[in-house]
Amino acid sequence: MTLVIDCHGHYTTAPAAHSAWRDAQKAAFKAGDSAPAYPAISDDEIRETLEANQLRLLRERVADMTIFSPRASAMAPHIGDEAVATAWARANNDLIARCVGLYPDIFAGVCMLPQSPLADMAGSVAELERCVTDLGFIGCNLNPDPGGGRFAHPPLTDRFWYPFYEKMVELDVPAMIHVSGSCNPAMHATGAYYIAADTIAFMQLIEGDLFADFPTLRFIIPHGGGAVPYHWGRYRGLADMLNKPALDGHVMNNVFFDTCVYHQPGIDLLAEVIDTKNILFGSEMVGAVRGIDPTTGQYFDDTKRYVDALPISDEQRHAIFEGNARRVFPRLDAKLKERGV
Repeated sequence: MTLVIDCHGHYTTAPAAHSAWRDAQKAAFKAGDSAPAYPAISDDEIRETLEANQLRLLRERVADMTIFSPRASAMAPHIGDEAVATAWARANNDLIARCVGLYPDIFAGVCMLPQSPLADMAGSVAELERCVTDLGFIGCNLNPDPGGGRFAHPPLTDRFWYPFYEKMVELDVPAMIHVSGSCNPAMHATGAYYIAADTIAFMQLIEGDLFADFPTLRFIIPHGGGAVPYHWGRYRGLADMLNKPALDGHVMNNVFFDTCVYHQPGIDLLAEVIDTKNILFGSEMVGAVRGIDPTTGQYFDDTKRYVDALPISDEQRHAIFEGNARRVFPRLDAKLKERGV
């Protein structure tokens, strides 16, 4: 029997007290004051937010587990300074750890990072190590543009990022390349900024030679890889023009796309263009698009339906739903094996 592992879930329904504390933290920073103490949130409050949302939808859609991280649009490391970003990251990651503790067979934790725009990666290295070694997390979300739409950071192939990659390799965890909210009014967060950042990240990886230095480094580019599968010929051609090796050896041993594409033709194209070994099932549920598609009567983000409908073999479907996630997230594979799964 194949497990259905959703590689891309966010705690978008966190308790109101958690969000209220963030508002208070931001107000305190603006006023030059210390943030108030983080509120007491009961296990029952957490259960209520999950049972009514993520867990209900997982059951309805016949999925088994979600790789779970803080709400992406709220990570916002560009707000405040590094101390603000660190406190917010720890609060979010600790809350994810509590979700995992309450439902260990359903959730596996992935952490956000305190990537304040003026900071180096030392604080992110420390938070990744804390989350993996102390909280049992299996990966992280890495923001390629901590400035929130300014794109002022060096490309992902730059040595600025190397200390973090070294820690990722040491801990054997992957990163989902995921920006946060947009502070640029020209970029709608989920409709423009996310997809643009995904595409930009892939092109950066083509231009560099990162995986020659880190052959075991693994990235998931979400939202179906942004515009990449749709323009696959462009990127193959650009790699050739830049005198880079073919993409299958240059980047695709290390880069994976999820299935957060919200219509059947998009999933069909993804599966036709991208090798099965590079596709992980994901829904981003409950996330960017929450409504019902009037042409199908089904939720846009019920992406399992699209994968079920693909004209692929059982072996390929198993890889997309389970096998690839266990390979890309070896700490998840170890946890499942401990459970006899």
